[in-house]
Amino acid sequence: MTTEFYRPGARRLQDQHDTRRLADRVQRLVHDALTEDDRAFIQRMDMFFLATVDEEGHPSCSYKGGEPGFVKVLDDRTIAFPSYDGNGMFLSMGNIATTHEVGLLFIDFIGQLRMRLNGQASIDEADPLMECYPEADFVVRVRVREVFPNCPRYIHKMQLVERSRFVPRVGCETPVPAWKKFEWAADALPEGDPARDPKREVISR
Repeated sequence: MTTEFYRPGARRLQDQHDTRRLADRVQRLVHDALTEDDRAFIQRMDMFFLATVDEEGHPSCSYKGGEPGFVKVLDDRTIAFPSYDGNGMFLSMGNIATTHEVGLLFIDFIGQLRMRLNGQASIDEADPLMECYPEADFVVRVRVREVFPNCPRYIHKMQLVERSRFVPRVGCETPVPAWKKFEWAADALPEGDPARDPKREVISR
């Protein structure tokens, strides 16, 4: 890993606050391939935050959730995850299709640990992994550029109460979110949307 990991803006603030030496030491933790510990951490996570950027440099940040293991480590430089049905905006996925740049933040709120992963992403509706993800629109693959642990001291300790009932599961009909039945949305849903079926279960959360 070269010193190019830090851009000029970061270097200016490091010098202003006399943290350049510390930052250079911390940079030693940054690596470009996933270790076995990294793999184990990622594959037990049931959520992460996804940062993307559009062609004009405007950022977007979104939450992605699923069953534990919904993010798959394919090899030491590649991970994959599904894009499930959302609100139809496709902001994050549109950015990936355009600029491919992503940053993922994984947080273990119980163990109070976190990991950052940056890389280049692509989306594919015909990815062989589609069969692993029922109801996914497509699969996102990320080529790892940097992965590193992040200081955990400000992570609030939380306990899981219940996983979302909306996460698609094999052999289980996914309920319809109530907002899709609201007047402002119902007549604009795409053809074939399960919410158009009056027999489907509707829940608010």
